Parts: sequence; C-alpha cells; structure tokens
Amino acid sequence: MKRILLLFVVLFFGAVNLWAADAELAKKSTLEEILKRGELRVGFDAGYMPFEMTDKKGNYVGFDIDLAKEMAKAMGVKFVPVNTDFDGIIPALMTGKFDIIISGMTVTQQRNLQINFADPYIVVGQTILLNKKLEGKIKSYKDLNDPKYVVASRIGTTGEMAVKRYMPKATYKSFDKEADGALEVLNGKADAFVYDFPFNVVFVAQHGSDKVVHLDKPFTYEPLAFGIRKGDPDFLN
Repeated sequence: MKRILLLFVVLFFGAVNLWAADAELAKKSTLEEILKRGELRVGFDAGYMPFEMTDKKGNYVGFDIDLAKEMAKAMGVKFVPVNTDFDGIIPALMTGKFDIIISGMTVTQQRNLQINFADPYIVVGQTILLNKKLEGKIKSYKDLNDPKYVVASRIGTTGEMAVKRYMPKATYKSFDKEADGALEVLNGKADAFVYDFPFNVVFVAQHGSDKVVHLDKPFTYEPLAFGIRKGDPDFLN
C-alpha cells in the first residue's frame, strides 16, 4: 500500500511539474507576445507574384498578404508587414525581426533544420519560361541539361535547387529577384528561367505568350507553408 501511495505521489508531482513547465512555455510563446503587443509582424519578400507584391501606390498585396491580414484579424491584432530579402528571411525570423514567415516558402529538409513549418496551405512546382526561339526544340527540363543553354533562376530558392539538381550541365545564371531572371529570357539574354508555376503564369499573362513560351507542366512537387521559430508548439498549433 505504501509503495502504491509513493508511486501516486511521484506521478502527481511529476504531472504538476509538467503542467508548470507547459504554463511557463506558454508565457514565452510567440502567440502570447503577439497578443500582448497587439501586432502580428509578418515577414515576406514582395515581388513573388501572385503571393506578395507591391501595387502602384506602394501597398503590399497578394494571396499571402490577404492570408496574413485575415490571420491578424482573427487574433484581434494589427497586421504589420516586414518586407525582407528572401536570402535573409530565415535568419531574420530567428533573430526576432518578425513573428512568422508567410512568403510562399517551400518546405525543404534544409529549412526544416532551422525553423518549423505549419501544415502546407498550397502546393506548387517548378515550371520553365523559355525563349521564343527555342519553341518546339525544348520540350522539357531534360533538354536544357547542356552547357550551351543558359538557365536562370533566383538565388536561394527552390528554383535554383531544381536547376542544379535536374540540369547540372546547363550554364546557370542567378538573380536577386525573380522578375530580373524572367526578363533575361524575354530579352534574349538567357534561354530559360526556372521558377514556381504561379509566378510564371502571371509573368506570361503580363507580357504575352507571343514573346515567351511557358512549359507549364511542373516537374517538382513543392508544398508551401508558414515558417515559425523552433521550440514554440503553442504558436505552431
């Protein structure tokens, strides 16, 4: 009987300690900080059509921006946009420059080592914008795997990863902004541009299918998700 009582006491105080630890963790949660601050600071990189862009008045617009605003509204706090270069967006999150990444970010193993991801909210894939002179000659990414072809993408993105993985023999040209890489194809300075399907669709719609060819069948599978700092289960849930 004494042993049973002792075991009960140990289990009880163990549960109390776990509850206290959970309560302490909740106090330190980003969610708690957001509610106290009255602001949801969202990190993104404007320029990724149609997810986050800047309109003619300088306002941030796009699918991700709308999602972020609705999230802030549901939490009863103010939406605060933090436009950040994509190359530095994960370090900026980790150092507390903002609370969450909502920037069309693909879930990858490498990124998962640094941050946590929520469940994917959309799935995209890489497609190819092709110089008009190559129409009919290039039918898939496999045909571009040759040093004579200049293939562009944005540095630090899954587009760049796809070029290096699937077209390692191609002459690769990186750009800081996706629009610059796509324009390189349009202006005849690159043979192809590899990037996310949604961006490429919008680019062709803006500039015309008579000027650039879109090989619109995705050759990768890429779930996009919100990114948050590790060690914060309350906010993740």
